[in-house]
Amino acid sequence: MKVNITSEIGKLNAVIIHTPGKEVENMTPESAERALYSDILNLSVALKEYNEFKNVLQQTTEVLEVKDLLNFVLQIGDAKSYLLQHVCKYEKTEDIKNVLGDLPTEELTRQLIEGVPLLKNNFTAFLSRERYSLQPLHNLFFTRDSSIGLYDNILIGKLANRVREREAMIMDTIFKFHPKFKNKSINPFYDPKTEKITIEGGDIIVAREDIILIGIGNRTTTYGVDYIINHFKKLGERKNIIVQELPNTLESFIHLDMVFTFLDNDKCMVYAPVIFKHYHLRTVHIVVDNGEVKSINEVPNILEILKTLGIDLKPIHCGGNSDEWTQEREQWHSGANFFAIAPGKILGYARNVYTIEELNKNGFEIIKATEFDASKINLFDDKNIVITIDGDELARGGGGCRCMTMPLNREPAF
Repeated sequence: MKVNITSEIGKLNAVIIHTPGKEVENMTPESAERALYSDILNLSVALKEYNEFKNVLQQTTEVLEVKDLLNFVLQIGDAKSYLLQHVCKYEKTEDIKNVLGDLPTEELTRQLIEGVPLLKNNFTAFLSRERYSLQPLHNLFFTRDSSIGLYDNILIGKLANRVREREAMIMDTIFKFHPKFKNKSINPFYDPKTEKITIEGGDIIVAREDIILIGIGNRTTTYGVDYIINHFKKLGERKNIIVQELPNTLESFIHLDMVFTFLDNDKCMVYAPVIFKHYHLRTVHIVVDNGEVKSINEVPNILEILKTLGIDLKPIHCGGNSDEWTQEREQWHSGANFFAIAPGKILGYARNVYTIEELNKNGFEIIKATEFDASKINLFDDKNIVITIDGDELARGGGGCRCMTMPLNREPAF
C-alpha cells in the first residue's frame, strides 16, 4: 500500500476507519468532559448509523480497520515492545507493562482500545474512583486526527489533549511495523524539541500537490504550522500553505474541517461566519520554496487565495443562506463536515436538513445511505450526489464523516 494523498476529492482507493465499540460505552456523565464529549452516546444507535456509513465505504473502496491493523502488529515482538514502552512511559503506568505484555494478542488489542481495568491491589487503588489504569479511547473512531496522509508521507498527529495521545502511538506503531505500509512517517511526538507543537488531522486539508490548508486554534498551534513548514523546507519543494485562524470558543470549531470542506473540483462547503470574516479571523498565505520561506502575507479569505492559485470554488453554505441561527445549529452538528469518495460524490449527516437542501439546490442528488448501491453509481462521471447518513447519535460525538476517515490513497484530482 503506497500512501498518496494529493487532494481531498480524488477517487478514494483505501481508507482507515475504526468501528466504535465498548470504549464509547465505557464513559459516564462525570467522565464525558475529560473524554472531550459534551454528552454520552448510545452505542447501539451510534453503531446502526456508523454501519450505514461503513457500508457505503465498503462498496466503493478498500476499508481497513484500526483494530485489525493493531492486532496484526502486536503479533510482531518488536512492535509490541515499542508500543507498550511508549504507552506505559507517557501514561505513567510502567507498573502494568509486564501484565499487559503477558496478555494474549487479541485481549491486549481490546484493552488498549476499550481501557485497561485498574487493579485494586493496594490501598491507593482501592480508594481510587478511577475504573481504568489506561483510559478507554473514546475518540478512536475519529481516525482523521491521529495520522494524516500528507502527499506520500504519513504525518503522525501530536494531539492537543492527553486523553487522545495513545491514538497517535497506536497509529505510529501500525505505520512503522505493518508490512502493508511502505511510506515514511513523520512523527513530532517523541522529539523533546517539539513540546509546544500540536497537530491534528481535522486541521489539515490537502488541496492540491502544491497547496495545503491548515487551521489553527484549540487543537493545532502555530508551532504545528512551523513544523510542517520546516518539513517542506527540508524537502526543498514549493508549497503554498494557507493558514486559517479558528475561533477559540465553542467546541464545534475545533478543526478547520468543521467550517470548510471540499466537495468537488469547483465546489466547497463553508460555514460562512468563519470563512467570510464575521469573526475577524486572519487568513495567511505562506509560500515555501527551495528550502526557505519566500513570503508570508495576510489574504482576504481561503476562497480568494485559492482562486489566485487556480482553484475557483463555488461556496455552498452550511445551514443554507437564509438564517444565521440555522447555520449555527447545523454547524454545531458537523453540517460543514463532508467527505468525498470521488469528485462530487460526498457523504454527510442527514440531520442537517437545511445544508442538504442547499446542496440539492446546487445540483447534488440526495441518496440515503440505506438505499445506496455502488453498482448504480459511476464514480467517474460529472454527476453530483450527497449520500446521507443517519447521524443523529454520531453527531453528538463531535465530528462528521470526514472526521471518521483516514484516507490512505486517492487518484489525482486536479
